[in-house]
Amino acid sequence: MKYFAALVVLLMFNLPGCADKSYKGSNAMANRYTHGDAPEFPEGLDWLNVDKPVRLSELKGKIVLLDFWTFCCINCMHIIPDLKKLEAKYPDELVVVGVHSAKFLTEQETGNIRQAILRYDIEHPVVNDRDFKIWTSYGANAWPTVVLIDPRGDVVGHHSGEGVFESLDSVIANLVKLNESSINRTHIKLSLEKYKKPESLLSFPGKVLADEASGRLFITDSNHDRVIVSDLEGNIMDVIGSGKAGQADGKFEEASFFHPQGLALQGEALYIADTENHLIRKADLKTRTVATIAGTGKQVYERNPHGDARSTGLNSPWDLAVHNGTLYIAMAGQHQIWAIDLASNSIRIHAGTGYENILDGALKSALLSQPSGITASSNKLYFADSEVSSIRSADFDPINGRVSTIVGQGLFEFGDIDGNSKKARLQHPLGILYHDGKLYVADTYNNKIKIVDPIENTSRTLAGTGKEGMEDGEPAKARFNEPGGISYAKGRLYVSDTNNDLIRIIDLTTGSVSTLQLKGIEKLRKAVTFNAKEFKGDKEVLDGVNLSKLRKLVLKLSFAANYGLNHEAPSKLRIFSEDGKVNIEKNITSPEMEIELTGLDGTAAKLYSEMVVYYCREGSEGLCLIKDVLFEINNAPGTREQDRLELNYSLAAAK
Repeated sequence: MKYFAALVVLLMFNLPGCADKSYKGSNAMANRYTHGDAPEFPEGLDWLNVDKPVRLSELKGKIVLLDFWTFCCINCMHIIPDLKKLEAKYPDELVVVGVHSAKFLTEQETGNIRQAILRYDIEHPVVNDRDFKIWTSYGANAWPTVVLIDPRGDVVGHHSGEGVFESLDSVIANLVKLNESSINRTHIKLSLEKYKKPESLLSFPGKVLADEASGRLFITDSNHDRVIVSDLEGNIMDVIGSGKAGQADGKFEEASFFHPQGLALQGEALYIADTENHLIRKADLKTRTVATIAGTGKQVYERNPHGDARSTGLNSPWDLAVHNGTLYIAMAGQHQIWAIDLASNSIRIHAGTGYENILDGALKSALLSQPSGITASSNKLYFADSEVSSIRSADFDPINGRVSTIVGQGLFEFGDIDGNSKKARLQHPLGILYHDGKLYVADTYNNKIKIVDPIENTSRTLAGTGKEGMEDGEPAKARFNEPGGISYAKGRLYVSDTNNDLIRIIDLTTGSVSTLQLKGIEKLRKAVTFNAKEFKGDKEVLDGVNLSKLRKLVLKLSFAANYGLNHEAPSKLRIFSEDGKVNIEKNITSPEMEIELTGLDGTAAKLYSEMVVYYCREGSEGLCLIKDVLFEINNAPGTREQDRLELNYSLAAAK
């Protein structure tokens, strides 16, 4: 039909500033698929967020949007908000299917893709296209690429790069109008991964900053949208942020962030890279207030920033370092390093052209690739250039300074090899720390901590087996799961072990690895507002109960193997009736408890029992989880009278 050509024209262009990532190694992808029958998904692939594989043939009548992505890619992260907006605008007509075609080896594993889905709150079906079968059949050649399929199952267009909302919105609106009578508005059945994982004390902590002088530890609890302040032993001192995603400044309890990452400290000023808000925030630790110092709150493609930082748009600031009154920003989304003069609050580019690759040279002509970690020595900046799996340096001198590569080779040169600069390989490092002449690196996708010598240009493993997991002990046996940040104080490295939701400690004298036990954890729990229809935890409904004679509730908790109640945290139980006559609060001190009911006269339509349980894995002090559970007990007069009712609930292990 005639509208095919129009749709293809609308979708085939790339907006300015959108970064493509060409896949290396498949000649079959040279011929881009443009329109015609959409190829069916191959069988035998792993699917997530659904309980069975999705078939395109079963989606006839739906507008289908395929999102080809890989979870390391900052540009892929940038289009997630656009996809969410489209899903919200066309909830009955559109189905988004994420096709995860991995760049890095670790990204091929379904379990790691599951973690990325949780981290980015993806709520549509995702398939692990491990062998690039779907990628090849649709002729994709860049991350991210979206392909649009109409209700009849025909491919009508594609788009590579960022900035997809406006072009896709107009095309989808056209498709809805043209196919109004034939669109299938039945929702597909989802089984979201986020409902299968218990809430943990920390949620994907991104970065960590240890300050030896003040004895404080700062943790970006990224997916809880806050920053935690503790002492170096894990005693929680304060929480910066309400825990609710947003951009609000103000008191610590009122301020809001959106997936914050990097931190830098100067005196009592804590600078925070508010990554998905595209802002830099300043937390005054004395007045307990948060203010925005850079960014407009919108992602902006700006390769040559200058002037007032507060009116300049940013692009996914990922990490921070402060040196001599200047705040340096690893601007991952723009593939550059920026600098803010803290006295004047003026902002400028420090290194990188804004184009993505690896090229040494003068600061302003060098090519960077998603810098995600940054640290400073007395005379040089060092940064983890994640997409080229490299550790690089940048001089401070903005006029005559240069960028140099210490370890790393290119966009598709990665691995897990120790040795000199020609031999050594890393895999998507995110964290870096300069200490005592050495660089300590969170080699994220290798699940290791490494030491890079910036003079000898060598790399060696300090801790980690390379296999994801969680295990303390001697460094050769310790296991991490995508560590993303690293800091130092008092002879110890503090590591944000992102996918384990933990902070780990490496003793530099013995090399042993342990887990930080957070204490005072009741301060970390987000407030749970009771709403029977929108309760965010697990909800258990008990029907057929005659409340007229009910006098006792018996709570019986069972735990996964090697888990048990955390007796240092206040697990609580609240029992209340809909008419307000019953309101009982108890601390949960044992897996089995009996509670006497008072005030219940049988006239209430419902009785509620809400509990918050803190529980931990035995032998791993830091691995603790939280679960919110609501029992809704419906009154059923005329049923068998009973004076005792058991509330049974099983608490799952971490996944």
